[in-house]
Amino acid sequence: MSKRKNKSKNNSSLENEGDRKQKSNIDPPERIKTGIKGFDELVQGGFLQGSTVLIIGTPGTGKTLFSLEYAYNGASKFKEKSMFITLEQKLDELRENAKNIGLDLEPLEKSGELILMHIPVNELDTHTIDKIKEDVKNKKIKRLVIDSLSTLAVNAPIYTPIRDIALRDIMNYKAFFSPPILGDFVVKRFVYGFISDLKDTECTTLITSEAPEKGEFLSRDTISEFLADAVLLLTFESMGGEYSRSLLIRKMRGTKNDEDIHPLEISSSGLIIHDLK
Repeated sequence: MSKRKNKSKNNSSLENEGDRKQKSNIDPPERIKTGIKGFDELVQGGFLQGSTVLIIGTPGTGKTLFSLEYAYNGASKFKEKSMFITLEQKLDELRENAKNIGLDLEPLEKSGELILMHIPVNELDTHTIDKIKEDVKNKKIKRLVIDSLSTLAVNAPIYTPIRDIALRDIMNYKAFFSPPILGDFVVKRFVYGFISDLKDTECTTLITSEAPEKGEFLSRDTISEFLADAVLLLTFESMGGEYSRSLLIRKMRGTKNDEDIHPLEISSSGLIIHDLK
């Protein structure tokens, strides 16, 4: 009897050891490094490959510069083809802003490793999102930046055909054809579909978004923070100290991320995320 028990225990221990070995042989998920000083170590080495990251902040907090350096470093340091789509700034303005933090975009543009694209608001239409997805696929883009979701969301009715809004959806949403509520429904439905489409591209995508000055939601559209895989919150508060800007990793799926608020410096040689110590 005791021999059978010992044999059973031995078999069990062998199985447990086998399980441990099998788990240890599983490759860790691929991480996409930002190359931004002081940031990657806060998120286990970088963003999860294929994830969608929302960068939220009020004007002047560094959203565009953070995402621009992410795209630049991808093309220059990690040889990953990158695309930066802006709906707010002209490309010459973007290049000048980049030079202020030590980034020279033009050589990378000429080599084709970095693609800058400006889509004016008056050119947005029902095919805009499809065109972006097609460009990402055809040009084999690995890193994508959309600056900004807020501009797209505000103009959502322009490229949301009325036939795509089912009557049952409107009634379930209890809009009762009230224009403000119906507009809000269109924006939320657009944001939901847009972020879902971006995930289909398998790019590691950064999306900037304006934060409301007050309220219970992080973003103005009130839904994107729930759909994104990760949320970075940038703030600006002049307290008379050395740094006015700060960064907080509000969420990051599949990552054991740092949860502290970190000072953010915009320097002549790029962004720097400082340690609290």
